[in-house]
Amino acid sequence: MAFYNKVGTLLRQSISSNSTLHGQVPMINAIRCMSTKLFIGGLSYGTDDQSLRDAFSSFGDVVEARVITDRDTGRSRGFGFVNYSTEECANSALSAMDGQVR
Repeated sequence: MAFYNKVGTLLRQSISSNSTLHGQVPMINAIRCMSTKLFIGGLSYGTDDQSLRDAFSSFGDVVEARVITDRDTGRSRGFGFVNYSTEECANSALSAMDGQVR
């Protein structure tokens, strides 16, 4: 458990240290691949499910795009998931979008 907490802390520090670039807030700052499902971190708080789907649909058939929200406030938590129909689509999105500011 301590290992996962340390990894999470390091990921949050990395995302927060890169949160602004030339005055722009990055929509996508961290992407991690889990087979056909991508973890998308560093999303702006204005990103919704549809805008996330639109940003990633050019790389293949998006099965689901979901921005995770706080259950009490309904506000975005700054990360989400994009699920593709094939692993090839997920890998192409990963290589193209990793670290991009949009």
